[in-house]
Amino acid sequence: MPVIIDGYNLLRLVQKIEQFEYLDEVGLCRILSDYLRYIQDHGHVVFDGTGPRDKSDFDLLGDLAAIEVYFSGADYSADDVIEEKIADSTAPSSLVIVSSDRVLRRAAAEKKAVSVKSDIFWNGLVTLLETRRKPVYEPKAKQKGITDPEADQWLGFFGIKND
Repeated sequence: MPVIIDGYNLLRLVQKIEQFEYLDEVGLCRILSDYLRYIQDHGHVVFDGTGPRDKSDFDLLGDLAAIEVYFSGADYSADDVIEEKIADSTAPSSLVIVSSDRVLRRAAAEKKAVSVKSDIFWNGLVTLLETRRKPVYEPKAKQKGITDPEADQWLGFFGIKND
């Protein structure tokens, strides 16, 4: 399900958490991209205004970024852009809208899109990213199997003759 995120709505909420108080737009997008790649989905984050003058830091998200970043511009709000994305969607019921803004939540509900408050989304994201399984180290012998002399040794240990 594509995720559309009200950027500053989420960022301002997250910045109230002590460990994230200095998080900026790019940092938030990195975390969101990591999350979306992990759940094997993609999304859009829309920020109000024109954004930072130098947007080259967003290029550092790389080609594998699972998030597209938009700035609404001087004449529109992020809410306007998100409402337009919901209205223009050919499958709005497959969208997840992340915002605590009542107007956006209502617009999502009218089109039968899933609406998630920013704090609930963030708590779920953090929980998932913190508890995701780390790859388990497996010895090469387990992947390749044992050698013929090792097999003979084990067969002998169990008293099985190998002819």
